[in-house]
Amino acid sequence: MPTPLAPDLASVASVVRARRTARRAAASCADGAFLVTIDGAVSVGKSTTAALLGDLLEVPPEALDVRIVSTDGFLFPNRVLEARGLLMRKGFPESYDHDALDSFVHSARDGATELRVPVYSHETYDVLDEHDVLGPDDVVILEGLHLVALSDAIDFSVYIDADEADIEKWFVERFFHLRTSNAFYRQFAGLSDDAAAAFARDVWSSINGVNLRENILPSRDHADAVLEKDHDHTVRRLVVKHGNMRT
Repeated sequence: MPTPLAPDLASVASVVRARRTARRAAASCADGAFLVTIDGAVSVGKSTTAALLGDLLEVPPEALDVRIVSTDGFLFPNRVLEARGLLMRKGFPESYDHDALDSFVHSARDGATELRVPVYSHETYDVLDEHDVLGPDDVVILEGLHLVALSDAIDFSVYIDADEADIEKWFVERFFHLRTSNAFYRQFAGLSDDAAAAFARDVWSSINGVNLRENILPSRDHADAVLEKDHDHTVRRLVVKHGNMRT
């Protein structure tokens, strides 16, 4: 039977703590942040999972300092995407500043302080001209897309999986919510429910579903843990692989 998300994430948090302790036993890795990545399709629940995992890692007796970073901030600004003809490819691998993302994760893992992280606004659907400042932190949870390329810097990776039909349904539901609560999506508020559903399904089939199958899903095989969700967001299965610790 499906299980609630929190108990399964508690087991993931225990593995993260154990692997962090083992990594800190190596003198060359003692000072940097332990880097956890959470990957998966759009609307699969990456942000929620990252927040819950962060909460579990921050509780006593070993209360860790945890920061959550979204890869959204490492998207190229809309003006750059438009100039490169990539605005309709937003979220695909080529729409990210991989050099900046790679520099950030390696600096965090090496123990750098006052790391500047670009901020993404879902209200304007664009990267802002401002930054958050991080560091030093015990754990950095990086949630978003296309993180497998950072494999040499990742200490522990989680892939959130679900049937594509369920993810598409969640995407449509999210679109309905955003068109009444988000500044960018209010341009779709005048659509009828049927038209809005048809539009969201078309976006899924032509953009997000393609991105999932071609670019996101392959990273599942490289994850340290795969969390499979059922149609109601409960956990159908959690598989934690027992590989060697990265140093």
